[in-house]
Amino acid sequence: MNNLLFSDSFINGEFYVTEQRFSVDDPATQESIAYVSDIDKAGVEQAIDCAEQAFVHLKASSATARSETLRRWYDLVIEHKQLLAELMTKEQGKPIAEALGEVEYGAGFIKWYSEQAKRSYGDTIPATDTAHRLSSIKQPIGVVAGITPWNFPVAMVTRKVAPAYAAGCSFVLKPSEHTPLCALALAYLADQAGFVKGAFNVLLSENAKMVGELLTSSDKVRKFTFTGSTEVGKQLLMQCAATIKRTSMELGGNAPFIIFDNADLDAAVAGLMAAKFRNAGQTCVAANRIFVQRSVFETVLDKFTDKVAGLKVADGFAEATDIGPLIYPQAKDKVQALLKDAVAKGASLIGDNKDLGGSFQAPLILTDVTPEMDIYHQEVFAPIASMITFDDEAEVLAMANNVPYGLAAYFYSDNIKQVYRVAEALEYGMVGINEGLISNPVAPFGGVKQSGLGREGGHQGLDEYLEEKYLCIKV
Repeated sequence: MNNLLFSDSFINGEFYVTEQRFSVDDPATQESIAYVSDIDKAGVEQAIDCAEQAFVHLKASSATARSETLRRWYDLVIEHKQLLAELMTKEQGKPIAEALGEVEYGAGFIKWYSEQAKRSYGDTIPATDTAHRLSSIKQPIGVVAGITPWNFPVAMVTRKVAPAYAAGCSFVLKPSEHTPLCALALAYLADQAGFVKGAFNVLLSENAKMVGELLTSSDKVRKFTFTGSTEVGKQLLMQCAATIKRTSMELGGNAPFIIFDNADLDAAVAGLMAAKFRNAGQTCVAANRIFVQRSVFETVLDKFTDKVAGLKVADGFAEATDIGPLIYPQAKDKVQALLKDAVAKGASLIGDNKDLGGSFQAPLILTDVTPEMDIYHQEVFAPIASMITFDDEAEVLAMANNVPYGLAAYFYSDNIKQVYRVAEALEYGMVGINEGLISNPVAPFGGVKQSGLGREGGHQGLDEYLEEKYLCIKV
């Protein structure tokens, strides 16, 4: 029995029980893990009110005190990492080794912001005359509301809540209805670490529209942060406009992965495996369109095909599992529709597309992918690799940039001049250069164009929860 498994919303340091409940299911078996409370309107409003009261205490607290509390939270998360990982694999499906890695990665945000809490520096500004002293200070924004997705149920929470608390802000979180259990466990551990009551509230609901409307319309909520699809992000931005909220939006991606003919091809294929198949391809920074220079395409394809053929698809708790289930059966239906469209329009399929049952999807490679195919333009969120050839740098840059998204991009090259040219030319917020795994708590994570607004991680992530106030003193 996992003693971090809870089933009710968490408000003001207590569990909030409602009669209406919904099932959280194991994507590997489709069996129910827990029946959890579905928050009502009164519960949402209570959470906002409690967060507003908590903010009064938080903004008056010292940075050192918040730092120490965050450090205790980090220690508790690490102490309970096995239980958190098991909970994650049950509700999200990813292999247990990946789940353990995510818990440690997510804890890294708590540790980083426990240190950054003491570094929200202002400025002394040289005045234009001798009669004034000019400066600026940074202060917490206020109550923050956030919505997080199902693909990283620990890390998506900690990289929002940790910097908010470090800045002195309270938080109302609505996690995905598919993976709410990790968020509850994190809130419980935060409470055990000494968080101010009401500073971290978790609302469980299948009615995301109702909760989202209440959070975005509230005058008491001064900042809104969301990770999810671009379409939902656009709707939430419109809702936030009525009260002029500060927003952070980490939205969809369509990441290019470029392999130039001068690259270390073995390293490039290894990086591609990490960038494409982590979490069964269900990441916003997953390699979506794989561009390979024509002169090395067959070599890369042979190496890549061998690696993909060795991947094991199974329950996340099974030994040596590489790829777990997709989050729900409808996700596999979408993948099959994309594959059918691509093959009908001329793509070739490498691998066995047999039905593995439930939400399990075999890893596959598509070659001869063109912009006429739906899969070229959509965020696939599955272990499907789309391969595209190119002849020169200018051509591949035009193809890579010709999408409305700009979250992450990757390329492999051993030409230092090309490295700088391509890195600067790619219209993306993050670029992996000879590296397939780029996320790091100490670095800013976020996109451009329709992939979002703002940054999470790094010192920039703390600034997202701070307002800058200018002070002008006449002496």
